[in-house]
Amino acid sequence: MLRYLARYTHRVAISNRRLIAIDDKGVTFKWKDYRIEGPERYKQMTLQPHEFIRRFLMHVLPAGFHRIRYYGFLNSQSRARNITRIRKLLAAPLIAVDAIKTLDPTPEQPKPPEHPCPCCGGPMRIIETFLRGQQPHHRASPVPHAIRIDTS
Repeated sequence: MLRYLARYTHRVAISNRRLIAIDDKGVTFKWKDYRIEGPERYKQMTLQPHEFIRRFLMHVLPAGFHRIRYYGFLNSQSRARNITRIRKLLAAPLIAVDAIKTLDPTPEQPKPPEHPCPCCGGPMRIIETFLRGQQPHHRASPVPHAIRIDTS
């Protein structure tokens, strides 16, 4: 059982070295209690086999999914190159205090809307523009019909 389970534990939910024993009583493994500091933070737990497998399978990714840690700027092929580049970019020279003081001290005024609403003057959001004779792709929402109540 331990040999079978070890094939699936490599870098998924639990490492092989954390598995201590497997017998009729259950699966014994090491775990870490993050609420406690010091050496008593590392503990052992024994679970029934079906409960251990249930908890373990909660961490197994479905087919077609990948662990995130292997992608992005920390992927294994370009990790060192990306980290050195990030460090260079972060070491950009600081702007001198005198240069900051010479900048325009007045706060930026809010710009008036480019396309004000003809009714209220607020900003209008342009959904689509089209040429003369061209059909619009977006249809306007229908105007609700007036409810007529005949009180006669």
